[in-house]
Amino acid sequence: VQLQASGGGWVQAGGSLRLSCAASGRTFSIYGMGWFRQAPGKEREFVAANRWSGSSTYYADSVKGRFTISRDNAKNTVYLQMNSLKPEDTAVYYCAATRRSTYSNTIQAYDYWGQGTLVTVSS
Repeated sequence: VQLQASGGGWVQAGGSLRLSCAASGRTFSIYGMGWFRQAPGKEREFVAANRWSGSSTYYADSVKGRFTISRDNAKNTVYLQMNSLKPEDTAVYYCAATRRSTYSNTIQAYDYWGQGTLVTVSS
């Protein structure tokens, strides 16, 4: 499975961005997709996740109510709509895919990773 993330950029606080993650290859093996982020000098952290089928979604408390994860199965693409962005949202955002059938917010649970896309939020 290959993951290609895009959509990062620079935005002022309060603005919005939408990230995309296109999956290719053996996508039938994917049970779920997730977004993680890593700010400078910090560890990578969970942001949001959903299942490849069904409607279940999961969010970190820090983004709940501001970020929305969605998917387009026909395009094998997952999106992360980010609204009301804050300077503390500045990070490299990574999409990831898991073959596990149960939800997880841990890095170790994800088998495939995209290359990351930088989001910079200025105050």
